[in-house]
Amino acid sequence: MTVVTVNGCFDVLHVGHIKLLKRAKSFGDYLIVLINSDASVKRLKGADRPINTAQDRAEILRALACVNEVVIFNEDTPLNALNAIQPDIHVKGGSYIKEKVEEEKKLVESWGGKILFTKLAEGYSSTNVINKAALKKKQDDENMEKALNGYLLQRV
Repeated sequence: MTVVTVNGCFDVLHVGHIKLLKRAKSFGDYLIVLINSDASVKRLKGADRPINTAQDRAEILRALACVNEVVIFNEDTPLNALNAIQPDIHVKGGSYIKEKVEEEKKLVESWGGKILFTKLAEGYSSTNVINKAALKKKQDDENMEKALNGYLLQRV
């Protein structure tokens, strides 16, 4: 059995995540998704993140047919989780710069594993989804205010 891991925050799940997870699963038989804990996401993404708790993110991921297991890790990198699991293949999405994952590569290769880089689906990110939702809410609020002001002017 070929064990594959992939890691990330997976804060607001989107099509890009789904494509990455399906691609990662295609490299082996058993996919383990390593997700950053809430504290880790906050350190990496900022005080307003995560949007969803680690437990919620894990439950959503576990519901996907391509995911066999989810592990939450507290560090900012998945090194300890990788060392404990020792996957045959560790997949990195295209948003990672190869030089920044050199430690992961050396670790995975130390037990004979491979690290594979795969392209991410263009235009998808949790940050984009969050920003789009915030903009939509702002527009809705402005439209509501205009409508309310128009209604009040008609009553005067």
